[in-house]
Amino acid sequence: MVDHVWRLGGDLPVRRLGLGTGGLVGPGYWGPRGSRAEARALLRSAVERGVTLVDTADNYGPDLAEELIAEALHPYGDRLVVATKGGVVRTGPDRWHVAGRPEQLRAACEASLRRLRLEAIGLYQLHRFDPAVPVAEQLGVLAELRAEGKIRHIGLDTVTVQELREALALVPVAAVQNPFNILERSSADVLRLCEERGIAFLPYYPLGSGALAREGAAAVSAVAAEHGAGTGQIALAWLLHHSPVLCPTPGTGSPVHLAENLDAATIHLTPRERAVLDALVP
Repeated sequence: MVDHVWRLGGDLPVRRLGLGTGGLVGPGYWGPRGSRAEARALLRSAVERGVTLVDTADNYGPDLAEELIAEALHPYGDRLVVATKGGVVRTGPDRWHVAGRPEQLRAACEASLRRLRLEAIGLYQLHRFDPAVPVAEQLGVLAELRAEGKIRHIGLDTVTVQELREALALVPVAAVQNPFNILERSSADVLRLCEERGIAFLPYYPLGSGALAREGAAAVSAVAAEHGAGTGQIALAWLLHHSPVLCPTPGTGSPVHLAENLDAATIHLTPRERAVLDALVP
């Protein structure tokens, strides 16, 4: 049986299949995609369907995704966890600049608190390590924000095993976000360390930027046909079966795709199907 609940940091329960918000903003994660009303409706629909983990970032838009979450979902229920990120600033579509000085991270976190209308962020993730700033300084300010009650748990985005080990020697890490999906497993070593340490792994691009939802590999398509499901649904179901720490948060701006993604939690893969999918060569 697949356990569909994970406790972030050991004490914050979330449904493992959540919602990412990159699909609510425009190409290159810049500007709006559709109307604010449509985005708010999709967010509310996700929560009504049982989503308790909404993953976002201050630079989606920028600022826009966080604003939409607050407009749609505040006041938040007790079960909803909003995860956001800081440490990257934007100057245009697909233009990203790492900004990891302690004063920058503190300002980013406090701005997210204001936009989200939160007193404490359930999961605050360092979007990238800044190579120009000592790691201890970057994580130190997050530890300070946690001690001040502004962050409940700390997460990291895009890390190696060595970076994760270094971070764990300095602060408790509740979650990691790295690319991972049925055809992209280059972070399998990070996943193993997360399993050993009880750290949630939020795979980004869980559908391979939509490629798996559109077509998928032949083996994925065959399993999908057996279940009367889409290839994207099988890819998400595989993640849920593959490891108990995997908490995919696929993003979409489409109500139809949202429903399809969330229905993946109802798919039970047989041992034979899992073996076939596990054997796919990335």
